[in-house]
Amino acid sequence: MEEYDPNIDHARHSVGGDYGHIFRRITHVSMALIPLLYYVYGQEISSRLNLDPEEFVSLTCVAILLVEAIRLKSGIVIVGQREYEASQISALAWGTFAVSIALLMAPTMGREGIQAGVFGIPIILGLCIVDPVMGEVKRRTNGLQTAILVGGAASYAIWLGCTFYLDTPLLAAILLAPLTVIGELPRTNVIDDNATMVLIPLAGVILLNPFL
Repeated sequence: MEEYDPNIDHARHSVGGDYGHIFRRITHVSMALIPLLYYVYGQEISSRLNLDPEEFVSLTCVAILLVEAIRLKSGIVIVGQREYEASQISALAWGTFAVSIALLMAPTMGREGIQAGVFGIPIILGLCIVDPVMGEVKRRTNGLQTAILVGGAASYAIWLGCTFYLDTPLLAAILLAPLTVIGELPRTNVIDDNATMVLIPLAGVILLNPFL
């Protein structure tokens, strides 16, 4: 496992410099639309291809991972990616995989439409919002503790907001919100935090679900 360096400036190591870094952040935040499209329009979109929503998610994920394999083979890095991603699986690929798993496995509590995202939406929003928030706080303050506090506040805002708008169980929100922040902390080449920030709270909700 790598030693974590809170002083690293990822913009300097991003293809495209500051503009590439901004593009990366915008792409990250825009992924928040994915669960909304899936739960509200998933059936309509997938039916045009004679697929059900789960099949569409699976095929899309596999297609993106195949493109990632080709990218790795050729050593290409695009604007917004970091230099080290020329030789390891990109954050985008890890995020795609994790978000797909969340859409396929997050409990829906038997609900339909946007309400079916009772857990899937806050889990994925945690990645899309908390990760860039914590990243920018670390970049500007050179401190991990502040990033954890701000990230925790953002995560609780998302989960508690979902208790209001999606009727996400309050107990689940209180217990699962910290797991998003925990998922951002490991620094390793084995798996990217774009995956752990989704998979850790997803594992938590799957284990908690029988008691809700």
